[in-house]
Amino acid sequence: MSSYLFYLLVVAAGASVALQQVLNANLRIQIGSPWWAAFVSYLVGLLFTFAIALVAPGPKLTEAFPKDGNWLPWMGGIFGATFIAITILMVPKLGAATTISLIVVGQMILSLTLDHFGLLGLPEQPITLLKLAGAGFLILGVAMIRA
Repeated sequence: MSSYLFYLLVVAAGASVALQQVLNANLRIQIGSPWWAAFVSYLVGLLFTFAIALVAPGPKLTEAFPKDGNWLPWMGGIFGATFIAITILMVPKLGAATTISLIVVGQMILSLTLDHFGLLGLPEQPITLLKLAGAGFLILGVAMIRA
């Protein structure tokens, strides 16, 4: 596969995040609770990924859980739940474009930091002036979208 197809797939994943947040915010309005909306979002996602895991090649459920290892990778769901809950609350207040652009800024700042220091098993990729400029343009973009 060409790297352009990979880029397109990641752009589609980003678009799905924006769509997910709008749908979750609408679900909040429909059922009257951001917490139940977040729960439903995760429950539907859980059932969907469970169905895929059952038919996809790879280890079976009993083999998927290691006997020992680092506990930190297992905590990703906490950050996902926090992300979902905050966006459910913020999309109606800030709008989808502002909320998603702020999310991207947060992702970029932490990603640059994780890469620079090689944290959590990532290879070190030093922050450069060009990368800082890119992050600065993202922040400028948020200001322009918000205006």
